[in-house]
Amino acid sequence: MKIAEYKKKNPQSLRLATLCFLIRDDEVLLAMKKRGFGKDRWNGVGGKQNPGENIKQTAIRETQEEISITPKDLEVRAVLDFYFPKNPDWSQQVIVYFSKSWDGTPEETEEMKPRWYKKDDLPLNEMWADDKHWLPQVLRGEKVKAEFSFGENETVLDFNVRVVKSLRV
Repeated sequence: MKIAEYKKKNPQSLRLATLCFLIRDDEVLLAMKKRGFGKDRWNGVGGKQNPGENIKQTAIRETQEEISITPKDLEVRAVLDFYFPKNPDWSQQVIVYFSKSWDGTPEETEEMKPRWYKKDDLPLNEMWADDKHWLPQVLRGEKVKAEFSFGENETVLDFNVRVVKSLRV
C-alpha cells in the first residue's frame, strides 16, 4: 500500500519508539534481537516509550535494559515513520539517536546480543528491509526524515527518504 493511501485511511498519530546506535571511530554497534518484534534481525537498540517518559529518556532506558550501556551524548540523526497496513498496531514513529560516549561495556542480555560492525560492512541482509535506504546515509553524517510502508513478511512496499538540515522531536 502506498504511504499516502495508508495515511488517508489511518489518520491517527503514530506511537513513539526509539533506536540508539553507539558509534566508535568507523564502527557502529548493532544488536541481534533475540525475541519479540524484530526477532533474528540486527538493529540498533531501542523500543517503545513508557508513560511519563520523554523520548530521550526512552532511548536511555532501552539502551540500559538491552545492552547494559548508559549513553551520555544522544544526538537525533533520523525520524522514521513506519506503516504496517496489515498490522496497524505495529505502526510507529522511531526517533533514531547516535551516541559517541557512554558508561559501561555492551553486554548480551535476554533480549539482545550486541556486536560491532564497520560502517561500510553492515549485515543489511539480516536487518530490516528499510535499513539499506536510510542507515548508510545517516552513518555518513546526514540527517534523515523517512517514511516506509511494509507488506507481507515486512517487505518495503513504498518509501520516501529525505535528507534534512535539522530534526525536531
